[in-house]
Amino acid sequence: MNKYLYLFRYDKHHTFLKFFKSFFLLILVVLPKDIIFSNQKIEGEKVEFLSANPFSFFHIITNLENQESQNAYGILRFPKSRIKNKYPLILGVNGSKNWADHHLEYMEMYREMGFATFEIQSFNSRNVNSTVGDQTSVTTAMMILDSYKALEVLGKDKRIDIDKVAITGWSLGGGVALFSAWDPLIASIGVKERFKAHLAFYPPCLVKMDLIEFSKVPIHILIGEKDDWVTASACEDLVRDLSGNSVDIGITVYANAHHGFDRKGLPVKEENGYATGNCHFKMRSDGALLMNFLDIPMITPFRQKVALGWCADRGTTIGGNPEAREKSFDFARNFMLRHLLQDFLQ
Repeated sequence: MNKYLYLFRYDKHHTFLKFFKSFFLLILVVLPKDIIFSNQKIEGEKVEFLSANPFSFFHIITNLENQESQNAYGILRFPKSRIKNKYPLILGVNGSKNWADHHLEYMEMYREMGFATFEIQSFNSRNVNSTVGDQTSVTTAMMILDSYKALEVLGKDKRIDIDKVAITGWSLGGGVALFSAWDPLIASIGVKERFKAHLAFYPPCLVKMDLIEFSKVPIHILIGEKDDWVTASACEDLVRDLSGNSVDIGITVYANAHHGFDRKGLPVKEENGYATGNCHFKMRSDGALLMNFLDIPMITPFRQKVALGWCADRGTTIGGNPEAREKSFDFARNFMLRHLLQDFLQ
């Protein structure tokens, strides 16, 4: 019984390897800081896998085998110039509005750095365009399961260095990037492949966890000071709790930045968005979130809507901050280099 129910060659010509390392470092140094990308589309490969539809973490941990199955897919892309036998990979997870231009800009940047990328298509697999103001048709739990099922399939691809795969995501996908490192979920999903690093952009941090057991890999949160979808203070509290329990986690808060600070364009109002500043939920070791009143488990869509209706306001702000955008692209570039390519660069 799952204990959590109660509690990632070049050996032929050495001189070529030295040249390639120097060339690779040179490319990284001269990569434009203002984040200009080619408009050329990189051909992708559709990778299909079998997943399921668990509504919550509770359903993954306690009853995954009985969840409705779901055919899902993602898009695998490689750098334009294929010069390696195996590629480190970055798996990206979209936010509540599905895949957006700024998400794809990060993925293109990573390919220009030499990474393969995988765009998980949890929304399109379920014929959902957006979960703004809903958050029940595609959930964090479903997307975490999708990510590990995709990782399992990617592990069979000889072009991928499966020991060097990171996960990153934005907003809803930021929650996926963050909580996919929680050991009870990993153990319950039962996939042997693991992510080597987790980079979460403005994730929902509104939990107080009974059980703090996370993968011993680097985790980092990037969030805006003025985020009113998911507050910076909630993420700072969560990071404090986790780091106090020996979790390798850090946080960067960008001044005067709103939710989606890495987008282009000025901040705008999103009338249907949940402002969760007053929401803070206890999370049991079995993954159940408890309402702020009577500790009722939020394990159905109806209960979740009731809980959010009780503590959350409607009307949020989303949009770019040029300074924070530039800094976040720089941070993401260096984070992936440090944690996926460190051996290569030494």
